[in-house]
Formats: sequence, C-alpha cells, structure tokens
Amino acid sequence: MTETLRLATRGSDLALRQAETVREALSSRRRDVELRQVETRGDQIPDELIHRLGKTGAFVRALDEEVLAGDADLAVHSLKDLPTEEMADLVVAGVPERAPAGDVVVHPDGLGIEDLPAGAVVGTGSLRRGAQIRAARPDLTVEPIRGNVDTRIEKLLAPGLQAEHERRLIASGEEAALTAEADDAGDAEAEVDEQFDRTVEEWFDSLSDLERAAMERKVESEYDALVLAEAGLRRSNLFHEVETTRLPREEFVPAAGQGAIAVTASDPDVIEAVRDAVDHPRTRVAVTVERTVLGELNGGCVAPIGVSALVKGEHVHVRARVLSTDGTEEVADTRDLPIRSHATAAAEFAADLADRGADDLIAEARDEAETGGGDD
Repeated sequence: MTETLRLATRGSDLALRQAETVREALSSRRRDVELRQVETRGDQIPDELIHRLGKTGAFVRALDEEVLAGDADLAVHSLKDLPTEEMADLVVAGVPERAPAGDVVVHPDGLGIEDLPAGAVVGTGSLRRGAQIRAARPDLTVEPIRGNVDTRIEKLLAPGLQAEHERRLIASGEEAALTAEADDAGDAEAEVDEQFDRTVEEWFDSLSDLERAAMERKVESEYDALVLAEAGLRRSNLFHEVETTRLPREEFVPAAGQGAIAVTASDPDVIEAVRDAVDHPRTRVAVTVERTVLGELNGGCVAPIGVSALVKGEHVHVRARVLSTDGTEEVADTRDLPIRSHATAAAEFAADLADRGADDLIAEARDEAETGGGDD
C-alpha cells in the first residue's frame, strides 16, 4: 500500500465534505490522503432525474473505475447511490457512523407537510419522496428539482426574496418622488425606514450568503417547499440556514442507506486500513439489512421503496414501504430481525413483502420508467 492514499470523490460541495470526513479519519491513523475529483455520468446530465439515467450507479461507477484502474486507492460514495449488486473486485471497506437518516420539509416559514395549503408545489428529485408525499397529501403538487443541496434551496428562496427586493425598491422610489421637493434627502430615507423598518441596502446587508446567492438565481419553476435528506443539509452546513420540519419516519420511510457513507476499495491492505479507521459496526448492520431488502426486491432506483433499519440490542428493527408511483397503493410492514442472522432474515422479510404485492408495484414502476414515465 502506498504511503499516500488517493481518494476518488465527486466534486460537489456535499461529496467533498463527505470525502473530507474520511480523509480526517484516515489521517488520524497517520495515513496521508489526497482527494481526486472525478466527474460522473450523473454530473454530466445535471438536468435529468436520477431514475431516468438508465440504471443505478450514475454517481458511482466513474469513481469505482478509478480504483479498479489503479488511479485511486479508494472511493467515497453516498451509500444510497451504491448499487446493491456485488461489485467485481471491489468491496465496501468502510461505513462510518451514520448521520440522521430521515427527510425534512424545507419551507421559508417552517411549515410542515400537514400545514401546506392545497395545491402547494413541493420539489423533490426522488421518486420515493414524491410517492410518499402524494400518499400523505394527494392535494399537493409534486414537481421535480435537481441540483446540489444549496442550488435547490436557492431555487426555493429566490422568487420570494426577489419579490421582496422589488417591493422595497418600488417603495423607495415612490417615497423619493413624494419628497422630491424636500431639501433633506435623509428625511425621505427615514420614511422608507418607517414603512419597511430598514432601507433596501440595510435589508440586503442582513441577508445570509445563501439568500444573496438566491437573489442572483433565475428560476423557471417556483416551489412552495422542498423535501430533502436531513443528512445532506447537515453535511452541507445548511441545516441551520433554513427553516425545516422533520417528517415522521414511520410514514416517510427513508431510502436504503440514506444518511450513510460508503468507502470502496480493492487492495487488501487499503481495505484493512479503511475498516480499522472508519467502520461503524452498528451502522454497517443497519445498512446491510436495508440494502439486502432493497436488493432482494430488485427495485433499484426505478420504484418508490423506503427501507429503514435500527439496531436495538439483539435485534434489528426494520420498516419497509413500497408504493405505486402515484402513492395510491402500497405494501408496508415492520419486523424485528435477529442481529446474528440479520442478512438472511432481511432477505426473508423482502420475500414476504414481494409475495404480498410489492413485486407487482415494482414491476409497474419499472414499466412506467421504461416508457418514459428512482430514487434520491
């Protein structure tokens, strides 16, 4: 194993932050790590929804190919992006401790999903989230949205901030006209202050960097709210920059592996070094259960499937929810699996779900995807 490990990562802000956590963990074991930014197929088609990219792994394969070609020693991924199929000559060498796995509603005023008015437009890039929103609130309008976490939030905030800026500019101009004969221009500004509390400049100066970026963004579609992964917001240091409301995980079951990071490698010495430095056993057990259920159902990213597992003592509590894309039909269940045989028990749980109709819902979703009609 080389003294300096080369870590392949996507170039997005979120991906780089995830890679940095792995680099720090390895550096604490006296391993030098350099980051190699790699463009993936998912990055090359930024306006296409993930479930239309053709197959699972649009953000994964280019990174792993760097490892297999010997141009990188390891690669870091969001675990939910990782295909459930076995990877030839590659293993998941490490799964660090998981971040919060659930989803949140992002709304400028902090409204939850139950508080949104009928007809409100909710943006999501996830087939699963879309189906769960439709199931909970069929009176809402779900629209696709892509981009990095900050880009999505800017798209949400832009129309409101731009409208507020325009109102302030108009009011400022009106006040200037009404007081055009006044000798003291400061009097006019004082009246503007009284109406709006602050001048246009003071209001703009009070905005956060995120809000200022939103002010500059041109948007074609307007959204009233977004549904995003809490982990992505936290890792992007944006969780406290916006108003959020957690969605109940019993109903809004997260994607398999959501909130977790995977580090892949092929060299035995690198695998051992990564496992010693970053692997979190409870997280690995939980995501193994989730990915086993997803893999056995063979839903990939074409069907709305949520699977969430939590280690509780000698058992793993798992919840699964498979929906039709319009949210009107579903097969859902929970089960406590023995931790000593969690992978085998998870496969049996998936088989039971399939027999109860999950297979039919997944087949319908696959037909819709193939005819142009997916997750996270």
